[in-house]
Amino acid sequence: MKRFRPVIHLTAALIAAAPTGAQEIIELTGRDRHLEPAFEEVFRVGVLDGQPWEMFATVPKIAFDARGNLYVFDRAPGFTNADLRIVIFDRSGAFVREFGSEGEGPGEFREPGNFAVLRDGTIVVGDTGHRAYQLFDPSGEFVRMVRMGEVTTTRRTGNVMVTTTHTWPILPDPRGGAVFSVKSMEMWEGAAEDGSAPGFRAIEHDRLDGEDVETDTVVRAWLPPPDDAENRVDVSDPGGILSRDLRRALNVGAGLLPSGRLFEPQVHMDLLPDGAIVYSDSSAYALKITGPGGGRTVRTITRPFEPEPVTPRIEEEYRRRQEERDSQGERRVGVFSVDFEPESFYPALPVILWVRTTWDGRIWVMRRGDEFFEDGPIDVLTADGDYIGTYPAGATKMPDAFGPDGLAAFIELDELDVATVVVRRVSRAGHPPQR
Repeated sequence: MKRFRPVIHLTAALIAAAPTGAQEIIELTGRDRHLEPAFEEVFRVGVLDGQPWEMFATVPKIAFDARGNLYVFDRAPGFTNADLRIVIFDRSGAFVREFGSEGEGPGEFREPGNFAVLRDGTIVVGDTGHRAYQLFDPSGEFVRMVRMGEVTTTRRTGNVMVTTTHTWPILPDPRGGAVFSVKSMEMWEGAAEDGSAPGFRAIEHDRLDGEDVETDTVVRAWLPPPDDAENRVDVSDPGGILSRDLRRALNVGAGLLPSGRLFEPQVHMDLLPDGAIVYSDSSAYALKITGPGGGRTVRTITRPFEPEPVTPRIEEEYRRRQEERDSQGERRVGVFSVDFEPESFYPALPVILWVRTTWDGRIWVMRRGDEFFEDGPIDVLTADGDYIGTYPAGATKMPDAFGPDGLAAFIELDELDVATVVVRRVSRAGHPPQR
């Protein structure tokens, strides 16, 4: 237990050091109240053999608009493959349209890497090949491009210098006209050469109403310091989207470039209906909620679950499963990516694995399972800090997208890895809240 006590103490110190003002600390019960997943299936799309529009290759993203239309982003395998199409279904599951083509011109995809749907049905595709966000209206017609800077990292692997262009998952601003992202940056403001100065991960707000992206850092989340000075990569920013002093630490989050430390806590976040941010940035169970659009923390919600120390058994089990993945061609075990050999292990397993929010403002929080590679229970909370209840481990998966009127969509894979999207309606839990 001594091995991860500093993580707990650091988290408590961060909460205490955060701008206080009217910040509220809510400590919820550690006893779970079980919820039954009484979900009504609305429709499902995606088949092995059928019409072209209903056969999916790889589905990295699904989303809803305010009318309940479902958007399926379908692409051929491969990180930089430009073969992306967007397939749209109405709220009953009827096929509406599809669009998307590879090319060099406006409205054509070169390297589409991140996707979002605004509530009015505007489709946002971050295309690093064009170095722009491409915007489409709900009918699939191209509207315009919004230029963005290019962010690359350079890292030495042996005697080889590897340069990678990055794109991050984006979340639509519920208020419209913008997207949020976690860039997992480290800002070395006057840092010493040994990299001893503290850094932070940046939650950023990208406005899309001009010709160029207007980016604001709205939250500075905690970033664990690197093990040593060699575990850092530099950021070049020819597009000017970042400040000159910005340097990226080894961990970039979002599974794009391994940090070298497995189980290092990431920033898990989502947006509440008014644009407030709910996020977790440590190994402990501490959810921080900002005001609309970000800014200072106005509320922190905790539950008394502690990180589990990473033992030699866990390290060995991870390596065994990686070898199994290599032999079987698997890419992921549970919720953790197993695509690389870690340089080291973070000393504690995080409690929180995923954070998602519903359109009516509830917060779903997936906790760590009994084993590090397993999904765990899912807590349902309100933004005010009321505890609704917990779906036991295995009772339901975390939805891949929430929509209006209780809609939730799940990406499911069969034994042949054929993707099906299942849309269900999540009933509101009938239990009274408790603190």
